[in-house]
Amino acid sequence: MTIMSRVAAFFRSRWLGGVPLDRLFWRDLVVVGTAINVASSVAALILLGLKLPLALVLAVHFAPVPYNIFLTFAVWRTAGKSSGAKASLMTLGASLWLILVVVA
Repeated sequence: MTIMSRVAAFFRSRWLGGVPLDRLFWRDLVVVGTAINVASSVAALILLGLKLPLALVLAVHFAPVPYNIFLTFAVWRTAGKSSGAKASLMTLGASLWLILVVVA
């Protein structure tokens, strides 16, 4: 399996609800998604400290936003396939997380 097919399988499985909601929310969104955002923000601060163009700094800082939106929608779609308070809380949590990482 090539790297591109593995990447495609990663996104497809999350979009189609093939990953358990707990793993999608806690591991993919909260842990990995937050780590990517922190790394992007640190890189942007370093670039800002090096006095590189603001456009580049902002591009690096906001680069994870499409991935953040994807993860949030993937949680919403997966939670929509199940019912209960847990699914509703994870949907709310994903929404709040998206707002937090985009604003911060």
